[in-house]
Amino acid sequence: MVSYTAIGLMSGTSCDGLDIAYCHFIKNETIWEYTIQQATTIAYTPEWKQKWQHAATLSAWNMALLDVEVGRYFGEQVNLFLTKYNLPKPTIIASHGHTIFHAPAQGVSLQIGCLATIAATTKIPTIGDFRRLDVALQGQGAPLVPVADALLFNKYTACLNIGGFANISLEDETGNRIAWDTCPANIILNKLTQKIGLEYDKGGEIAATGVLMEDLYKELNALDFYTQKPPKSLGREWVEQCINPLLQRYEQENIQNTIHTITQHIALQIATTCNNYTIDTLLVTGGGAWNTYLIESIKKQTATTILIPESKIVDFKEALAFAFLGILRHTHTINTLASVTGATQNSIGGSSWYI
Repeated sequence: MVSYTAIGLMSGTSCDGLDIAYCHFIKNETIWEYTIQQATTIAYTPEWKQKWQHAATLSAWNMALLDVEVGRYFGEQVNLFLTKYNLPKPTIIASHGHTIFHAPAQGVSLQIGCLATIAATTKIPTIGDFRRLDVALQGQGAPLVPVADALLFNKYTACLNIGGFANISLEDETGNRIAWDTCPANIILNKLTQKIGLEYDKGGEIAATGVLMEDLYKELNALDFYTQKPPKSLGREWVEQCINPLLQRYEQENIQNTIHTITQHIALQIATTCNNYTIDTLLVTGGGAWNTYLIESIKKQTATTILIPESKIVDFKEALAFAFLGILRHTHTINTLASVTGATQNSIGGSSWYI
């Protein structure tokens, strides 16, 4: 039996904050066990949210400067976290980084948050940049969490995370782990609610007051992405090209109706996936798990049992997963599955900075 500690850092496309999870892993022969010993979310200030909003338009020089700034910020937050909770330094830090570009068809997936700067700031070995090798191997570079689903959460038929995008992971009929993005989620909902001065639609209360915009609903569900077979993934670029033009055509509509329609679109796509793959039990995590109206809308359209775990798993499962990916990289163990991403082979993804 061997054990490791790791801090997982997750900064998602919903841009709400930096998740930090201090995790303990035990491996007994081929069985892995985990504990999230401590976790928190550092909410992004309006200034940071502005930086994320404009990051994709920066020059190469300013992007390089932001990369270092983000790495220093992440490292400083880890130091404060360790001090606040009186935690010993972990074996490693594993950072997802913050995604700026994700276009695997062009061989590009960029997450910033300089790993060398995190390592230098914390004096802790740091691992990250998990997507790039898989993309170079002609994979989607996403989703990456399914290896954790396979080894840590395999008692459920499938695992669904509803964050900026909703992504699902399950075993196919041959026993291979497969996963894909099912649809956009909070990356759209949060932007809509922010137009009326709210950070997000708490509990789906706004969506519940709206009525369905039939034409928009039909156009959303008719998008080509939904007819494609996995592996497949989504990014900000797809939202800008395919979703935003639709929303602009209906921007004079009541915002509550738009939020309601987007929420129903998300529910339909998730429920359709559950029905198509005959999913018995679905573990749901991520911010969208707290959207009561969305979850109830999914339940109405599928016989799948929807399970919401304890709050620590709901909020920090992705940070836990990246901590686990980091430990797999640290121990030279496969952490990226070709059956999930469509790459030419499994791989041990991640760059490492030891100090």
